[in-house]
Amino acid sequence: MVDVTFQPNRVVQPRTARKRASLQTALKRKSTMAFLMTLPLILLIALLVIYPAFYSLHLATLNKSMQRFIGFGNFQFLFKRETFWLVVQQSCIFALTAVFFKALIGFIVAHFVHNIPAKGQRKWRGMLLVPWVIPPAMSTLAWLWLFDPSYSAFNYLLAGFGVERIPWTGEAGWARFSVILVNIWFGAPFFMIMYLASLKSVPDQLYEAAAIDGANWWQRIWYVTLPMMRNIIAITTLFSLIATFANFDIVRVLTAGGPLDHTHIFATWAFRIGIEGGDIPLGASVSLFMVPILAIAAIFILRDINKRGNEA
Repeated sequence: MVDVTFQPNRVVQPRTARKRASLQTALKRKSTMAFLMTLPLILLIALLVIYPAFYSLHLATLNKSMQRFIGFGNFQFLFKRETFWLVVQQSCIFALTAVFFKALIGFIVAHFVHNIPAKGQRKWRGMLLVPWVIPPAMSTLAWLWLFDPSYSAFNYLLAGFGVERIPWTGEAGWARFSVILVNIWFGAPFFMIMYLASLKSVPDQLYEAAAIDGANWWQRIWYVTLPMMRNIIAITTLFSLIATFANFDIVRVLTAGGPLDHTHIFATWAFRIGIEGGDIPLGASVSLFMVPILAIAAIFILRDINKRGNEA
């Protein structure tokens, strides 16, 4: 007779050992460690971003008194208002124009600083980052004085050249130009420092090889610098686009949405309707409308980055 008595230790111990080994293997993976290291940040984002986002969705489905569910009633009401479509148009013009010029100026200034000898770069980096370091509301107050209709420093300088007084914040076209200019002044240093870091990672051997092949200055930028910086340019542009669409303090301090709502963007108009007007659900609906716009931009930019990563 063969002893076939069930002995649980012979089965459980190898299984337990395999589980421990798989757990240790998982902890040794870089992806697992990266997730554990970023878990506190993920929880913080969930608390400060995801929960308010879902709460805004809930508010957008309520009536003005927030006591009755009305579904998409707030959005249907917004679609019938001309001011809403004016805000959509102004937000897109504001964001796209500001981001384009911030990227362009940041790229030019980054090349300027990159070509300075190493000893002088620290001083220039510090000075050029000052606009980005100062809180936007505080720096916009200085710009408000520069644009003052009675004591404008810009108008004083232009008067010396015989140029008539410009209504910087009193006329719709100039008011739009003013808020875009201030946003460019504030955001261009961020592009500069990101592009400067990317330029320092481009190998000098590529430029030397291009010079040997007879490439001029513009060809070296187009065929060497830009391809090596495309991912940084795309990510920086996406981040700045999100921040610019959600900008509040520059427009609020400089023009408060005037004249006649011609400089309102999503954030300021949502504040006007929701907080000052007392219709919080309608204000939440306005702020949520920028989500699909930014989602479409993010999909195209991130898909392009992923495509280039697969090709590499």
